[in-house]
Amino acid sequence: MNRIDVAGEAAGHRTPVLIVGGSLVGLSTSLFLGRLGVPHILVERHSGTSIHPRGRGNNVRTMELFRGAGVDRPIQEAASVLAPNNGILQTPSLVGDAGEWLFKEIDPGGGLARFSPAGWCLCSQNDLEPVLRERAGELGGDLRFSTELMSFEQDAEGVTAQVKSRDSGEHTTIRADYLVAADGPRSPVRERLGIGQNGQGDLFHNVSVTFVSRGLADVVGDRHFIVCYLTNPEADGALLPVDNRERWVFHAPWHPEHGETLEEFTDERCREHIRRAVGVPDLDVEITGRAPWHAAERIAERYADGRVFLVGDSAHEMPPTGAFGSNTGIQDAHNLAWKLSAVLGGWAGPDLLTSYDAERRPVAEVTSARAAARSVEHSHPGYVPVPGPGGPKGRKGGILNEVLGYRYPQGAVLGADRTQPVVSDGLRLTGEPGSRAPHVWLNRAGTRVSTLDLYERSLVLLSSEDGAGGWHTAAARVGQQSAVPLDSYRIGDGPDAELSPASDTDWAEAHGVTRDGAVLVRPDGFVAWRSEGAAADPVAELRQALTSILGLG
Repeated sequence: MNRIDVAGEAAGHRTPVLIVGGSLVGLSTSLFLGRLGVPHILVERHSGTSIHPRGRGNNVRTMELFRGAGVDRPIQEAASVLAPNNGILQTPSLVGDAGEWLFKEIDPGGGLARFSPAGWCLCSQNDLEPVLRERAGELGGDLRFSTELMSFEQDAEGVTAQVKSRDSGEHTTIRADYLVAADGPRSPVRERLGIGQNGQGDLFHNVSVTFVSRGLADVVGDRHFIVCYLTNPEADGALLPVDNRERWVFHAPWHPEHGETLEEFTDERCREHIRRAVGVPDLDVEITGRAPWHAAERIAERYADGRVFLVGDSAHEMPPTGAFGSNTGIQDAHNLAWKLSAVLGGWAGPDLLTSYDAERRPVAEVTSARAAARSVEHSHPGYVPVPGPGGPKGRKGGILNEVLGYRYPQGAVLGADRTQPVVSDGLRLTGEPGSRAPHVWLNRAGTRVSTLDLYERSLVLLSSEDGAGGWHTAAARVGQQSAVPLDSYRIGDGPDAELSPASDTDWAEAHGVTRDGAVLVRPDGFVAWRSEGAAADPVAELRQALTSILGLG
């Protein structure tokens, strides 16, 4: 795909997309736009990426997206120090064998491989963000750190923003077609737009304490957990390893609602709290830093206002249990990026962008409720849930449904069952429109690929080589008659097939169609439409599907 041309404009002052915020979600937005050839400017008020080890859980869906963007391997390399860590431990003390594993393995038995070519990855935000920044820059992203958004105004044609260099004090005017706000939970952009929020609000508060202890690794032993909830009522908290050797993080409960101040969390208090929580009175503890954080459940009333879009924490806040927050934000960015690319590239109508709110906001509502319920299940330090109807809601148990099984009943899909919930009981990835397309192993020119590896820069039509539907020919004709990037693959063992199935694999059955049917998949890997069998006029059927999905009518 060719880059969108912005020739003739003053360099650095005109851009198709302006991203406000250069943390995890803002950098992911830059990465995804860069992969699609969309020029953009990113401004971030801080001078660099995060220095605090937080936001470490990258779920399988996020790793699928990073795999598609070609950064999964460097992320895994950055995460190698925590590769042995698995499971969540809950115990009154780390001395002895008391306590229980809430779960001991993320993927016991390797069952996840049936659903995805990717896996979970434990990579702290301070290790992940530099990888994203480097790759986004290589892809042409104009990343301006130490640069603050001062104001913006939008009109029918675009957004005019004033930004300021915090180093030089210089003010710059940037004119963009669209603005993406990845500026955090207290989002100035959201406030400027007057977008309200729904949800329970603040749930609990913690102080994150970073510390060095060379003796703690001996106490932990071979219990390589992701997080350990220490439940001593006099010194509860959550312990997280940073390097499994001497660097650690401890989340201590903080109660500002009772008048407790941050100044009360002195080095001595934090040191003694950690010692009591761990159960070793003379444990060596060197405090290296502390930072407050707030767990909340809030969802923006809308994710868009004209040409401005909210992603990540500016759109939704949720408790950290389940690692839903950053993952949901990264998936917001991925959903929005291909739609911006399509509209800016002229192969979709502006109405496609309205599907961003229709698809992503219901997912955040369900996911935030699940995260709050997960906090109860894990007895997260400092969280006392509201009893009754105001308390956390959501399904008990595992989280794979929320991670992989969420659906888009409404949006840029055709034929989705709108009566179905966003997350159903039981994981069903069987090719229904609005669901993430199934993972099936295939062979392409001697290389093993997943069906998910086919999706990123265009719509993709899958059909059988020996099917009677005529879908491949129809796709070629539609492609010739429109500007829509549409790749068509025939799957089979014959000479005309672009892809051949792995042994004992029936791609059509996996996608809920017959040999004569076809499946249309969006660049984000979600099924846009399918025909279970042959059609009287496949060209007309396919053209109508694309017109509806892309807002070209």
